[in-house]
Amino acid sequence: QINFVACQLFALLAAFWFRIYLGPSHASSAVRHAFATLFGIYFAVFCFGWYSIHLFVLVMMNYGIMNMASIPNIHRYSFVVAMGYLTLCHISRIYIFHYGILTTDFSGPLMIITQKITTLACQLHDGIGRQAEELTAEQNRLAVKTRPSLLEYLSYLLNFMSIIAGPCSNYKDYIAFIEGRHVHMKLLEVNWKQKGYNRLPDPSPTGAVMYKLCITLVSLILFLTLTKNFPMAYIIDNEFLDKTPFLSRLCYLYVVTQAAKPKYYFAWTLADAVNNAAGYGFSGVDERGTFRWDLLSNLNIWNIETATNFKMYIENWNIQTAAWLKRVCYDRAPWYPTALTFILSALWHGIYPGYYFTFLTGILITLAARAIRNNCRHYFLSSVPLKIAYDVVTWVVTQLAVCYTVAPFVMLAVEPTIKFYKSMYFHMHILSILVLLVLPIRPQAYSVRKPQNQAMKNSVKSK
Repeated sequence: QINFVACQLFALLAAFWFRIYLGPSHASSAVRHAFATLFGIYFAVFCFGWYSIHLFVLVMMNYGIMNMASIPNIHRYSFVVAMGYLTLCHISRIYIFHYGILTTDFSGPLMIITQKITTLACQLHDGIGRQAEELTAEQNRLAVKTRPSLLEYLSYLLNFMSIIAGPCSNYKDYIAFIEGRHVHMKLLEVNWKQKGYNRLPDPSPTGAVMYKLCITLVSLILFLTLTKNFPMAYIIDNEFLDKTPFLSRLCYLYVVTQAAKPKYYFAWTLADAVNNAAGYGFSGVDERGTFRWDLLSNLNIWNIETATNFKMYIENWNIQTAAWLKRVCYDRAPWYPTALTFILSALWHGIYPGYYFTFLTGILITLAARAIRNNCRHYFLSSVPLKIAYDVVTWVVTQLAVCYTVAPFVMLAVEPTIKFYKSMYFHMHILSILVLLVLPIRPQAYSVRKPQNQAMKNSVKSK
């Protein structure tokens, strides 16, 4: 943990230096790629020692696949090799270290590199192996038309800004950042002459970085004060279970879940700040004319804490991983995309049984929540008081459902998970099954999984 924080703080300073002294106007793309790669390799070795060899082995294996595999199969081979290697490493952590967390836990960076490898492989397959009319609008925008050089490939996977804690980004966005086109591409989407500008503005990330560092500091304080004092394990303590009524246990479950969040807020927000400090992460201008630096943000804390449905909560937690799951699994799954996406998410996180309890429970609750929303929500939109009452009730239920779902994710093993669910009388599982049995499943509106050009042709035909 000390190595992690030290590396990220050093990366933050290096990122400022990188933006000021090795900006696109001061250095070539090759120099920027080389610096980002060499510093990333140094951080990996410093933080993880000889375990970092796993990162380099996976990267080079998939570079071979990317150059030798046929384009129609490149995404399949890359996915199988990357996920297979990651899974073998997860298995070794369970059977060799017996649920222990290594002092130098290399699995986090390996998980990020797996995301990047599979993202690039899918986007390369889209760019070279498929016709434009077969792609959705997003797939078309992110498609990679040429295989990257070795330096570009290593820089994308091993750069110092994201090697320790991510997040995963799209290859085309990263290359545009290195080449100095990243910010201009987003600014050109706005008509600046109408806003009174004679030329494109030059947004600075300093304000966004300072704001995110404040969130990081608050998260660190909360982690040091709350997380240690409210351990998740206490919720299955025999004395606690014997003396505490059910409703009090629910309240305590909410408290311990809240106490577990600051470490994620700290790590993800600091990682976001590091990328922004280097000048990466600009996402455009909002409706108020404010420059946004959230292209790589991994969470929206306000939306998480005020979520009134399960979907909203998931979409604002670990955002870049959710985007990766959508791009490599949900949008490409031939059937049952929701279930397959949850299963892939569990496999990517590891092979601890608690992960599978969490994600399988998540499938059930997601389907039940969708059924309730589709069948009941419209009855509460007729007046403001009804809408407020609906929002309050759904906020309470959503927060408790999330706590119930993620507890096994923290407990990891089978025995404490079963003990926890027994103490909770399996109430969310039972309620979700009853909802799915009682409420009709309304078909969702046919959505944007259709290729872009095909959808346009159908629209023209109907007109």
